[in-house]
Amino acid sequence: MTMDRYVITGKQALSGAIRVSGAKNASLPLLTATLLAEGTSVLFDVPQLADVTHMIEVLEHLGCQARNQNEAVLIDAGSLREWVVDEELMRRMRASNLILGPILARHRRVKIAMPGGCAIGSRPMDQHLKGLKDLGVQVKEKHGYIEAWTDGLQGADIYLDVPSVGATENIMMAAVLAKGTTLVHNAAREPEIVDLQNFLNKMGAKVRGAGMDVLRIDGVESLHPAEHTVIPDRIEAGTHMIAGVMTQGDVLVENVIPEHLEPVIAKLRQAGANIEVYDDSIRVRQRGKIKGVDIKTLPYPGFPTDMQPQFMAMLAIAEGTSVITETIFENRFQHVDELRRLGAQIRVDGRTAVIRGVETLEGAFVEATDLRAGAALFLAALAAEEATVLEKVAHIDRGYENLEEKYRRLGARLRRVVPNNKEA
Repeated sequence: MTMDRYVITGKQALSGAIRVSGAKNASLPLLTATLLAEGTSVLFDVPQLADVTHMIEVLEHLGCQARNQNEAVLIDAGSLREWVVDEELMRRMRASNLILGPILARHRRVKIAMPGGCAIGSRPMDQHLKGLKDLGVQVKEKHGYIEAWTDGLQGADIYLDVPSVGATENIMMAAVLAKGTTLVHNAAREPEIVDLQNFLNKMGAKVRGAGMDVLRIDGVESLHPAEHTVIPDRIEAGTHMIAGVMTQGDVLVENVIPEHLEPVIAKLRQAGANIEVYDDSIRVRQRGKIKGVDIKTLPYPGFPTDMQPQFMAMLAIAEGTSVITETIFENRFQHVDELRRLGAQIRVDGRTAVIRGVETLEGAFVEATDLRAGAALFLAALAAEEATVLEKVAHIDRGYENLEEKYRRLGARLRRVVPNNKEA
């Protein structure tokens, strides 16, 4: 991981328009879904992020040909030949496990190393494997590898113990080419699941129910390539909205689907922000004190765990005492110690954090420990007195496209310093 850092001078009221990129968490399953059809699929608005680059490397390793053309990513999966993905590729990114379903559907055999990613808590593969076994897949786990094979996928009634997004996506992608009908009960309901359903159906699949807790997939003989535009990134949009609030700014967040942001909008309004919602943009204005609010993370459509660290940064300078309860990931408070370096007053007890708002944060040297923790520290630095040095920004690069460029346009004072002392 490169040791690039941001140097951020805070207390600049941000103003202007900022465009949200395509969703990372939608792009990754969409990229793997292209494996299901021979020929070239076209995806528009795929963000240029480290995780996307890694996923494309995985696809190329499997025999696909990938290229960029006119702001689109073209994936030709016609020459798919490989069914083993090595440890080095898998360890870079958690979402690389999303090749399981499509490769089993195409090749009937797959072998992957246990995936890596942000160390924010346990994200076991058991729900993925349980669902695939229900479809007729045999699985062997040995020496850190998962090997799976099938004589033919068969539709099944599947119940997920928890509404896992990745497991829902893997089962969907396997079941589209299975014989018969698959029902997935307690399916994840995230917008990214709906986006995947829409793309699969463009490819000739028969999937219904995405966004609800029961999915129905009627298997088909084969799929064909398709074109699709990735939905906007709701977590990026929420991050920009908080930036407007924390800097006492006036920010128009463009290219959003407001329905995807309802819990975030509700909590920001509760905190005293002035928010105007339009068809595909949201204007956020803040004047005066931010009010403390309590938050509990829940699966969609509840409050997103991926927005919890950013809200904690905001609540660190809000009036009164706020309580955050994290129900999704057990290690999602790694940003707390770093926020304390900036002067935040936060006490953690298990999965609950109590935040007592302070008048202002002070610049310091801090370090991103994971993607969303990095975003929280970035926001805190924008609101802090004097300068903050934010280390290990490669974590942030995994989820935010052209961050410094976008924020400079809003009036932020920041620069990126790369290891040999050159500035980017």
